[in-house]
Amino acid sequence: MIDELDLAFDEQAEKGRPRHRRGSRGAKGEGKGAKSAVAFIMVFLLLGVLGVGGYLGYSKIKGFFTAADYDGAGTDPVQVKIAKDSSLTEIGNALVDADVVKSTAAFTDAAGANPKGKNIQSGTYNMRKQMAAAQAVTLMLDPKSRITNGVTIPEGKTANQVYDILAKATGVPVAEFKAAAKDPVALGIPDFWFNRTDGQKVTKSVEGFLFPDTYEFPPKGTATEYLQLMIQHFMTVATEINFVKQAEGQLNISPYEVLTVASLSQAEAGNAADLGKVSRVAYNRLYGKDFHCKCLEFDVGINYYYQLTGKATKSSAKMTDKELTDPKNPYRLHGKDGMTPTPINNPGKAAMQGALVPPKGNWLYFVAIDKQGHSAFTQSYTQHLKNIETAKKNGVL
Repeated sequence: MIDELDLAFDEQAEKGRPRHRRGSRGAKGEGKGAKSAVAFIMVFLLLGVLGVGGYLGYSKIKGFFTAADYDGAGTDPVQVKIAKDSSLTEIGNALVDADVVKSTAAFTDAAGANPKGKNIQSGTYNMRKQMAAAQAVTLMLDPKSRITNGVTIPEGKTANQVYDILAKATGVPVAEFKAAAKDPVALGIPDFWFNRTDGQKVTKSVEGFLFPDTYEFPPKGTATEYLQLMIQHFMTVATEINFVKQAEGQLNISPYEVLTVASLSQAEAGNAADLGKVSRVAYNRLYGKDFHCKCLEFDVGINYYYQLTGKATKSSAKMTDKELTDPKNPYRLHGKDGMTPTPINNPGKAAMQGALVPPKGNWLYFVAIDKQGHSAFTQSYTQHLKNIETAKKNGVL
């Protein structure tokens, strides 16, 4: 292949050569040497130009692909809320929106370079504006930077009791929680959840949907926001255990009724092991053929109504027949068929599962027989009376 540089130099040499020149072999060799020297110089200069250009190009490309980042520990303080289950990219976006870091890429790079970078949790953080991404990651991994407002809601608390707990923990008045709870559908409970198949009047309530757990509530939130978080959590748990489909498909009962049974079991059972058994008793009485009525005859509905109306609650042993069958009490379970108008508390996951998939058994009666909360279950009323005597001997009744 002809070297194009040599060809160019040959053309230039030809143009500059006299038409009549006396030459010799030595002169000819000198011409080639001169041409080679010029070629060498030109190639050297060309490579130099390419080298400088290449370096400048590399610097420019490198700058183009390097994530924009701030320097230093930041300036003004700012609080940033990170939503639950946020990815590192979503966390970075939130920080960019608050002007904590300059770019999401800088944050994700810094989090990836930190061995604990994937441990950043949701919540609200005390940060600073215009921080170097690496320092932002370090700060978010410091537990002191995360604003915690942990509130624990135990299983079986009524809505009113939940409002009291929330009010003490957040400073939001109880009245605001009660006002927010007046529209359950607006809080995120789909309307179909209030369907019933037992012929009773539909009563919409948040009772049963305020899922018991420990919550990290954002500071300065509203009653509506706090209740929505709890209801969203309930819906997540209900989806995980396939609550709606199993209630309708396996039990052939509306989810609301199953949830109501779960709340009754949560109130009646003395320990987790008996939750499903109490639910089985409820179903045997309501839908079986061996009980004398389609009624539950549980005492716990009475106290729920007393709490709703501001009356003092009392133990079952102290309740009179008049109180148990009071027609003015819509939550009574004596002297009428069916369940309560709504759940009577907010059951936990175990109670929900127990009501959804109760153990098999023909039990119709149960009574707590020891101070550890264990109950004796039986189909026989005669045996039930014996169990009651055992409970009395153990100081339970």
